[in-house]
Amino acid sequence: MRKGGRKAELHMERVYNFSAGPSTIAEDVLKKAQESLLCYGNSGMSIMEMSHRSADFEAVRAGAEAALRKLMNVPDNYKVLFMHGGATAQFAAVPLNLMTKNGKADYVLSGQFSKKASTEASKYGDVAIAASSAGANFSFVPATTRDSFRPDADYVHICFNNTIFGTKFPYIPDTGDIPLVADMSSCIASEPIDVSKFGVIYAGAQKNFGIAGLGIVIIREDLIGHERDTTPAILSYRLAAENDSMYNTPPCWAIYMTKLVCDWLLDLGGLPAAKERNEAKASLLYDYLDHQDFYIAPVDPASRSIMNVVFRTGDPELDKLFVSEAAKAGMKSLKGHKAVGGIRASIYNAMPLAGVEKLVAFMKQFAQDHANQ
Repeated sequence: MRKGGRKAELHMERVYNFSAGPSTIAEDVLKKAQESLLCYGNSGMSIMEMSHRSADFEAVRAGAEAALRKLMNVPDNYKVLFMHGGATAQFAAVPLNLMTKNGKADYVLSGQFSKKASTEASKYGDVAIAASSAGANFSFVPATTRDSFRPDADYVHICFNNTIFGTKFPYIPDTGDIPLVADMSSCIASEPIDVSKFGVIYAGAQKNFGIAGLGIVIIREDLIGHERDTTPAILSYRLAAENDSMYNTPPCWAIYMTKLVCDWLLDLGGLPAAKERNEAKASLLYDYLDHQDFYIAPVDPASRSIMNVVFRTGDPELDKLFVSEAAKAGMKSLKGHKAVGGIRASIYNAMPLAGVEKLVAFMKQFAQDHANQ
């Protein structure tokens, strides 16, 4: 009986996973990973077992970097680094490596993670808040101009897409000669972006680029090598660049998964095709939200994210029921972040259109069933 239960568990039908991260991964990617789980190529071992100094893994790392460069059209004068600690480690790495000329940095607060990043950076220097939408519960992205930033700031930091609040920068801030640093954890590789407009782009991989544990940093070469003497080696961009991201044992499996995801996106037509798919999914959800009166969509339309769609019924208990009933119907992880409550549908690259279509159909039925409550 126990054996039969195990077999049934292994063949359980997959649900639509709307988690904000770790998030859904394309089945084609998972199947390729499964093939390599026991034995990678002719190595006789899994990537999780092999030495990071081996020729087999070096080919994986180099392949991941090449695929990411091609996918995002990364200029030659930028380094791609695979680092530990996801995006959160970069909250400290950025000021330790960059806030070293004048000891100043300007931050735009558009959500919880930009707030956390600014708090971390304030341990290492003079941090100014150039603009903020905190007073409106981060329901929009604040506008900035070049005059919003101190001319002697070492860098300007933004969080390009705000996972918790469902907003995204509708513009790239004009910072003049000041390097622009962007946390793109929840929108990286969702659409084409001009990398040359940024000094640093960083992201946790677990939303659009693979699995948790890996931090991806894309940095202009002239910004490398200025870290303060007290910078921990594991957070040094210089050491990471000089050692091809292998100063110590890197998160090998996570790098491999990022390679598979990049290859998958390239096979589907790259980022222009990803943008088309993602906009179609988001439009389906927002079009419904804009033409009904049961759900509340709190985000300013000009700042809406195409990755994270937030809404609520106005009744916390009804929100809980929505999440519970949706899970029973095969749509999981729709609970909003604890900081804001409500409902959140994260529709990253790997979420198929069919998943959003099923969600909208469920929303319509739920609204019909509970309209008079």
